[in-house]
Amino acid sequence: MNTKANLANNMLTPEHKKGKLEKIYWISLFIVFGVGVYSIITGYFMQGMESTYLSNIVPWGGWIAFYIYFIGLSAGSFLLSTLVYGFGMEKFEKIGRAALLSAIVCMITGILFVFLDIGRPDHVMNAVIYWNVTSTMSWEIHFYIVYLILLVVELYFSMRNDLVKVAKSKNFKGKLSRFLIFNKQEYTDIDKGKDKKRLKIMGIIGIPLAIFGVHGGTGSIFAVLKAQPYLNSALFPLIFIISALVSGTALSIAIYVIKCKVKKQQADHSMIRSLGSMLALFIGIEIIMVWYEFLVGFYGLEHEELGTLQLIMGSPYSWSFWIFQMGFALLFPLILLVIKKTRESINWILGASVMVLIGVVGVRFNMVIPTLIMPKIDGMPYGNYYMNLSEWLTSFGVIAMCLILYTIGEKLFPIDELDSHEKGVSKHE
Repeated sequence: MNTKANLANNMLTPEHKKGKLEKIYWISLFIVFGVGVYSIITGYFMQGMESTYLSNIVPWGGWIAFYIYFIGLSAGSFLLSTLVYGFGMEKFEKIGRAALLSAIVCMITGILFVFLDIGRPDHVMNAVIYWNVTSTMSWEIHFYIVYLILLVVELYFSMRNDLVKVAKSKNFKGKLSRFLIFNKQEYTDIDKGKDKKRLKIMGIIGIPLAIFGVHGGTGSIFAVLKAQPYLNSALFPLIFIISALVSGTALSIAIYVIKCKVKKQQADHSMIRSLGSMLALFIGIEIIMVWYEFLVGFYGLEHEELGTLQLIMGSPYSWSFWIFQMGFALLFPLILLVIKKTRESINWILGASVMVLIGVVGVRFNMVIPTLIMPKIDGMPYGNYYMNLSEWLTSFGVIAMCLILYTIGEKLFPIDELDSHEKGVSKHE
């Protein structure tokens, strides 16, 4: 016999259940965000860098690892969007705007993480005002600014058609849309042709900007550190780029499939399988590059590099390498994406994508922490670092902010094309 609670639950419509889940989602995010803000105020603002476990031996930690993680997500998402806007591959059109929005939000999140680590983010303006052309970091800051502007402008022109349609409504979204399009009344074929050309130009310009300037440039910041033999490699920026493509593709798959499940829409299976094949290809390339990076490191027989590789693979820190980097980021998802039974399943492709997103966090930590723990001069002590509670709470708060910003963007702007699908079926199918 059903209880009153069960009867009430059974009477809930899908819309009510969706509203309830959305309420839980928002409450959870704001609680985590609020705890993160409290941790920043009581720890970071009140105690400075003493609130972390960083030291003069290990000056980079979890915040830098998350910084390069989110920069990689941004660059990878943007490069994926260029398939739509730069090369006209319409079968990926459903993820184009979402990829651009996630690229913007992830870029903002990554910059916030590095601002926390810098300690005095206001000093960043010195690199803009007094541009030292021999500084990799100075170049990188300028690239970040141009890249963010490009992302915002490209997202705007990609959704201008639907902004005109939304502007006809009388709610807040309508008012916002009218403001953004300057009260434009109609969107003509001439407008469509002009915007398509603009998007193609910006997409093509953005490719070298994202590869050489943003994530390749971020990799260059690490690669030019001659005092860190493990990082000082010409292959390192390329690994950053491939890793960005891996994580960005996984993020786009996860966002699209989860949205379809939440909204009870039919997913574009053909597109997801194509993205899954691309993800498998990128993972395979990354495995090859990492293999040769390690091979050269072992055969180089340099004390510091061998010691770093030993820390990564055979120390108390090695669980991050074997479980997260080799397991979740590379081997487990690759197996799922090449076996015929699982590569055809949307749920397994989603599972592989989520594994990648979790595993790449370990990849980023392995790039930062073991390198600094290894002493560079004989007689110096080994470093010892792990994120303390304050660092974790702050990090979770920033990640919650990232999800909040993305969700607000989805709600305020027409990220999903209004006429791109009918009852969840792509117009290109």
